[in-house]
Amino acid sequence: MTAGSDEVLIVGAGIAGLRCARALAAAGTPVRVLEKSRGVGGRCATRRVDGQPVDHGVAFLHGASPEFLRELREVPDVAALDGWPRRVHGRGRPCQPEAFDPWQRRIAYAEGLTAWPKHLAATLGVELETRVRGLEPRNGPIRIDTVSPRTADARPRRARTLVLTLPAEQLRELLDPLAGLTPDLDAARGLLRMVATEPCLTLIAVYGPEAPVPPWDIAYPEDSNVLRLVSHDSAKRRDPALRVLVAQAHAAWSRRRVDAEARSWSDELLGELQRIAGAWVGRPRAVQTHRWRYGRLDRGSELTRPLLIGLPGGARLGLAGELFAPGGGVEAAWRSGIALADRLAAG
Repeated sequence: MTAGSDEVLIVGAGIAGLRCARALAAAGTPVRVLEKSRGVGGRCATRRVDGQPVDHGVAFLHGASPEFLRELREVPDVAALDGWPRRVHGRGRPCQPEAFDPWQRRIAYAEGLTAWPKHLAATLGVELETRVRGLEPRNGPIRIDTVSPRTADARPRRARTLVLTLPAEQLRELLDPLAGLTPDLDAARGLLRMVATEPCLTLIAVYGPEAPVPPWDIAYPEDSNVLRLVSHDSAKRRDPALRVLVAQAHAAWSRRRVDAEARSWSDELLGELQRIAGAWVGRPRAVQTHRWRYGRLDRGSELTRPLLIGLPGGARLGLAGELFAPGGGVEAAWRSGIALADRLAAG
């Protein structure tokens, strides 16, 4: 189906894109979301290992906004784990240290963190496995060239309002060919050149139920240049059949290996995990890996609000995501999506 020009197109089904789409749809605006992956949620990602959920992106959600926390607790048919993680080991630096401030609240789900973005997407039109490979503003609607990675089918779309909720590097790739189109767009491109997203290589280590139970929910190693955090993921599950640890590497370590074969770095991660957690960790039943090329926003580089840029012929281009709200992280992405929807609705 080719989108109508009055339909808002949103690229990216992470939290910013889904929350923006949900707010627009609630106001009666036709909206469609395009996502290059096979599922929604971005880093709020859950996979299944022998049927057991495993969060291999964000380990838990946290925030201070009452509206944000209320929305997290209102996800239907899931068991919200308030206060998780409760047992925190080590004084290494968390991705977002404020997660453990007294005014912050932490939440996980026994069914996996992807339950929330799936809930947000339930009533929306989301096209998965659809990659945007180019934009062409005209005197009127923006033309968006899309392709399915699975079928290689190319499909042009047109929209008077296009919203991009992508990492800074992917935004630059799409917007740099539009250099000189408008001063506001060039200013946005300049801002994006000053921002970086940190990679994060991730190891999922799977053990049988006979494996020892770690005395912590999350560990932040103090003496490791390799591991930033280790999540005892199976501590979130009801009657888990497997013991599962999720290890996430430091950004600098990940950056040097992000393009290497997974086997070359997964063995290093497992060895460091064994050093930190004990000899038993070196004998997993299975391991899986994930390469978060755009894993975390480089803190301190985020902007204060989403951008809305007018283009020749009356089309509008919106930019949202965790980069476009103070603090970074999932709550910032959520705020930016709502803020952009409000600006779009205001005309």
